[in-house]
Amino acid sequence: MSSINFGTLNISEPNRHTEKFMAAFNLTPYDPSTFILMGIPGLEAAHVWISIPFAMFYVIGLLENFMLLYVVSKELTLQKPMYLLLCMLALTEITTSTSVVPKALCIFWFNLKTITVAGCLTQSFFLPMVTVMHSTILMTMAFDRYVAICNPLRYTTILTKGRVAKLGLLGLIKSILFVLPLPLLLTRLQFCENRIVPHTHCEPIAVAKISCGDITVNSIYGLVILFLVIGLDLTLIALSYGLILKAVLTISSNRAHHKALNTCIAHVCVMLTYYTPSLFYHLTQRFVKDIAPHVHIIFADLYLLIPPMLNPIIYGVKTKELREKLGKYTCRW
Repeated sequence: MSSINFGTLNISEPNRHTEKFMAAFNLTPYDPSTFILMGIPGLEAAHVWISIPFAMFYVIGLLENFMLLYVVSKELTLQKPMYLLLCMLALTEITTSTSVVPKALCIFWFNLKTITVAGCLTQSFFLPMVTVMHSTILMTMAFDRYVAICNPLRYTTILTKGRVAKLGLLGLIKSILFVLPLPLLLTRLQFCENRIVPHTHCEPIAVAKISCGDITVNSIYGLVILFLVIGLDLTLIALSYGLILKAVLTISSNRAHHKALNTCIAHVCVMLTYYTPSLFYHLTQRFVKDIAPHVHIIFADLYLLIPPMLNPIIYGVKTKELREKLGKYTCRW
């Protein structure tokens, strides 16, 4: 998809896909109460095959995250700040994938491409809100590990269950306040005859691009969230792990050294699986012109599908206490 010019809008690329789409399915493009989601433009013939990994990743991710929530709720020894934050992360991942995948599968399997304006605006708010919340939780987890390793004697007094709950609530409030302008900015745009969104879901900038108005404000605000909110979270995460690495290198006990390093590796792997495709999608969509639209959309879907599936596996493998409890319940079933 062509990148955004901060002035006039070039929508020639989506329009070519739109014309093919309308001809193939004999749809009327103008209905002011709905939008039409194309799925993955340019790969319509492969939608059924693409749906197989979509459905598989979604189901596996749901099972793993619900299993994690169940085990932590049943085991008192796991009801510590680190595992409570893991549960918050699991809830955001369940919510994110469930907001996108069922509708995408309806597009792939049953050709049900219409979505109401209200439904589209809800997705345009909900998905970025959960994304910002997800990033906030990852930042809080980095702080949790920093306190546990660099100031272990005060860990239980600094990070109590009540304080973790308050941090979660503050993260939710921050997410709502920062993301609420996104759907509000969409409501001010005029949409002419083209109501077709070249995407699997109502990603705010993808919806803005099909309007016949000026989307400069929408684009700038999207970058504000990306650099100010996500960028700040990443900076604090990097700072926390820099201090952790410095502290770990001074630990004399090999066993303590290995345990601290193991936990941190798990956190870093989780962050890489989340931030890498997310940043690639958002930055290339705005600043790189010659990447095919379907590549952007696949990356947008991957960062909503892959982390929910991989994160419980990463933590299960790298965290001995959690691995033992998961093994206990898995063997019982």
